[in-house]
Amino acid sequence: MTEAVPVAVVGADGVGRCPWGAGDGLLAEYHDTEWGRELRGRDALFERISLEAFQSGLSWLIVLRKRPAFRAAFAGFDPEAVARFGDDDVARLLADAGIVRNRAKIDATIANARAVLGLAERGEDLETLLWSFAPPPREAPPAGFDEVPATTPESTAMAKALRARGFRFVGPTTCYALMQATGMVDDHVAGCFRAVGAAGAPRGRGTA
Repeated sequence: MTEAVPVAVVGADGVGRCPWGAGDGLLAEYHDTEWGRELRGRDALFERISLEAFQSGLSWLIVLRKRPAFRAAFAGFDPEAVARFGDDDVARLLADAGIVRNRAKIDATIANARAVLGLAERGEDLETLLWSFAPPPREAPPAGFDEVPATTPESTAMAKALRARGFRFVGPTTCYALMQATGMVDDHVAGCFRAVGAAGAPRGRGTA
């Protein structure tokens, strides 16, 4: 018999949440206030691309706990500033125990900052490019996380487009996680207070 994938979990506060957001306090706060809410703006989206890349192969909670240190280390994820990082900055970042010290991911973040700036040469901008891959909003929440995909045709297309523009660490799975985190898709499960159609949940993408 296949074990059923759990839907929402009701916490001690009586609030139903997606299972992954029902435990650790930091995860619960992120679940309640950020995940699945519409995010706009070049710098904010560059930060999310960067953090999703650093999360690859790790627990999101690790990255979430280190987010203040990441912001300090990467100049608030200002693409102009990060694009100017050189060898001394890479050495500084590799010595910074507050972040994930992975050379390939550090190099990718710097390359991605330069790619963000390079979009202007194509007459593009990061926000418009990323949001062009957002699918139509869900009409009903997934019944459980067995109905939540790891990749979609849209995330695969996004990854292809980003790679063609010089971005790194932007595979289809990472791109789908980015879409979930920034409200391009809403994967809060049935019974979660943030789910589509739930009482008190936002109407449409990103409205608080």
